[in-house]
Amino acid sequence: MLNLTEVLTDEGKEIQRTFDLELESLSYRFGEFEIARKTPLSITVVNEGGQKLLLKGETELEVMIPCARCLEPVAVRLEIRFDTETELENRDYIDGYNLNVDQLVHDEALLVWPERVLCREDCRGLCGVCGQNLNEGSCNCESADLDPRMAKVLDIFSKFKEV
Repeated sequence: MLNLTEVLTDEGKEIQRTFDLELESLSYRFGEFEIARKTPLSITVVNEGGQKLLLKGETELEVMIPCARCLEPVAVRLEIRFDTETELENRDYIDGYNLNVDQLVHDEALLVWPERVLCREDCRGLCGVCGQNLNEGSCNCESADLDPRMAKVLDIFSKFKEV
């Protein structure tokens, strides 16, 4: 927590601090993700008057996110940089005259979250029948029976493979 009392005393007042983050994981509706590595948060807070603050900061997190195909954890680097104006009473990360830096970083991490993570470009994923990670080896499952109406389409594609 960063006590904002000092910066709130005068309009135009600015403070700069560095914080070691206490976050061990990021938890959102779509899952909980372990933080494998983090750098200290460097933050500047400026009193812009009228209960408005300017928050500037940066940190870096390495978060373990499952591969979209095989679900193996992948270390993903999130570079978090923010430069935002906020009002004292309008944010989840401001409580009275204290700024919860962990909550601020948690919220900002969501803004740089990757759309899709793959362990590698040629990830083969999981078997749809038994769940075997196909990157680690094949399974003995039979390939799914295809709809007979698709047989003609498969014939067309197999002809292209022969050429």
